[in-house]
Amino acid sequence: MRAGRSAVYEWPRFWHTVGMPYRIGIDVGGTFTHAVAVEAETLRVTAQAKVPTTHRAAEGVALGVTQALRGLLEAGVRPEEIIFIAHSTTQATNALLEGDVAPVGIIGMARGADALKARADTEIGRLEVAPGRFLETYHTFLGADAATPDTLRAAVEALRGRGAQVIVGAEAFGVDDPTNERLLLEVCAGMEIPATASHEVSGLYGLRIRTRTAVINASILPKMVQTARMTAHAVAEAGISAPLMIMRSDGGVMSIDEMRRRPILTILSGPAAGVAAALMYAKISDGIFVEVGGTSSDITCIRNGQAAVQSATLGGHKLFLRTLDVRTIGLAGGSMVRVKEGTVVAVGPRSAHLAGLAYSCFAQALPPSPAGGEGWAPATIQPLANDPADYLIAVNGDARLALTMSCAANAAGYVPEGDYARGDGALAARVLADALRSEPAAAAEQVLASGCAQAVRTVETLLQDYGVPREHVTLIGGGGGAGAVVPYTGTMMDLPWRIAENAPVISAIGVALALVRDTVERTIPNPSREDLLRVRQEAVEAVTRMGAAPDTIEVQVEVDPQHQIVRATASGATELRARDRAGAPADAAAQARAAAASLGVTPAGLRELARTPHFAALGAVRETKKLFGLIKTVRLPARLVDAQGVIRLQLTHADAAAVAAGEASARLRAMIDAQAHYGDGGERLPAVFLAAGPRIFNLSGLLSAEHILSLADAELRHLPADQPVLLVVGEQS
Repeated sequence: MRAGRSAVYEWPRFWHTVGMPYRIGIDVGGTFTHAVAVEAETLRVTAQAKVPTTHRAAEGVALGVTQALRGLLEAGVRPEEIIFIAHSTTQATNALLEGDVAPVGIIGMARGADALKARADTEIGRLEVAPGRFLETYHTFLGADAATPDTLRAAVEALRGRGAQVIVGAEAFGVDDPTNERLLLEVCAGMEIPATASHEVSGLYGLRIRTRTAVINASILPKMVQTARMTAHAVAEAGISAPLMIMRSDGGVMSIDEMRRRPILTILSGPAAGVAAALMYAKISDGIFVEVGGTSSDITCIRNGQAAVQSATLGGHKLFLRTLDVRTIGLAGGSMVRVKEGTVVAVGPRSAHLAGLAYSCFAQALPPSPAGGEGWAPATIQPLANDPADYLIAVNGDARLALTMSCAANAAGYVPEGDYARGDGALAARVLADALRSEPAAAAEQVLASGCAQAVRTVETLLQDYGVPREHVTLIGGGGGAGAVVPYTGTMMDLPWRIAENAPVISAIGVALALVRDTVERTIPNPSREDLLRVRQEAVEAVTRMGAAPDTIEVQVEVDPQHQIVRATASGATELRARDRAGAPADAAAQARAAAASLGVTPAGLRELARTPHFAALGAVRETKKLFGLIKTVRLPARLVDAQGVIRLQLTHADAAAVAAGEASARLRAMIDAQAHYGDGGERLPAVFLAAGPRIFNLSGLLSAEHILSLADAELRHLPADQPVLLVVGEQS
């Protein structure tokens, strides 16, 4: 169903292959819940289902998830063929936006001289979680030496008497010694009251922020656990033995048991599913992903196969929570047009869906026009009570249709043939021409230029914020409204663009293909080699516990010297599979064509730097001359291309080598030394990547060559000494 048409149920198309293993993804959107069945080996989408999201049902969004799943099962997917099932959720975010949270009791703890500051740091007070929406907290404090089962039980009872429905334990330096926080969890479990310990939500120092994060986590705990229990029960009743996974805000998934412990990780996860699809399905390595719905669009920057992340805030308060850096704008396929005195003054934020109107370009049966006239004429309305009264519509007698971005894009001929947003723009062209006193094509382009200017500003800001060279950028569209926004935005910016395959269900596909992920953060001043390896191992163990197959796990370790943080992010698949297994392998010529197109040269102008069975590192020599040719600079921009001809890394200057795993450490040290720079700020290390089999390990973001080599050894030690690995060392702009 296209956005703008009413729908209650849409059961799937299906092409069933007996015995085929499936990955099931269910994306819970604001209006609809989409489900897809994806063949695990080919990544072919073989079934789709769509049901209304059940926000107001007694079972909550869990009802829509189970309805969508039932649609796939009734279409022919057998429970025993499902090897992976996951769903996204908007419930945590909606609970905070609506203030539907449980009051929290906080038990602060500390020893000796730390007690006075810890008492203040753990007293959070009334916390604003959304404009006009507040979370009530109640506080008490215990000396850590006085924390016994009896004293903790008494403190919990007192907090319950004041109105607390869930408990948080937060002790100064509890991340180093969580004994008392764990004891509180045991006491609360015995009293059958939900609880959160601060060390569970973050391993960082900073008692006030850690307590605040734990309080937010606790406030949504009862509702999220209830929903998780219902969803898990429905999956088990369906005979599905694969563990149920939940989408995280960083684009990965976690086990349902982990979600019961840390539901906060699902906050702000709405756009995460689409970004996961951009990485795993559309295989974007560098670009801007624009997911376009009916009311809003989410825009994300992707560099070297990783989406940009940021620290989350809530009500202006910082949290110890990492989320994708997704910029949301009030422009989409259903955005209506505002017109004053023959000029477009704005596009959006009101959408046709919220105004209760059908798009003119998708209208199936138009009322007959009166004799001697076109019939349809421009008019303006006030869609909702507080909206301006200048939103343009088409009227014909009692019939009313919305004029949207999709309508304008169809009228101007920008929606690609066969695209989900493709429709008949003739009516919109006529009415827009009348309203704007212009030729039809010019009128439609005026709407597109005004609307897409919002997207252009956001994309330009992302490119600036992350220092992405424009020559590396492609706009990739997802979502049902992509064809209405992305082509014209690309035209305005003079950037290449494309619409992802299966764009309307791209988020559900992202859920189906998402990797198990977890991030471990520790406050460690001047971390040693052993510190890095310990934090890395914690991250590996975390995703392994959630079902990631060891041979699929990739880890990136970063050191933030300013904040004295060591961060390890691990991700892996729940079954043994290569991330690039789909499709026929590309030959060397196809890899060369992809690299040449990206570098702006012919295949003959390429230099092969290194090759393994899974990757080719290809570059092109570029010379610049200054002072009448007296000074010459030679650069070697390079691309790492995988076996499917997909560019996985782009560097502005690089060296690469294919060596046996047993010789990789020595060779890597020499390559790092050759490209390290020294200045007033000390040693500046190059970007470093290690490709082993189909996996790429990012070893950048560390403080020293010794750190890099230690982590490289950790990845290499499990490989046969003669296995070829590919080393890439260079500069990222």
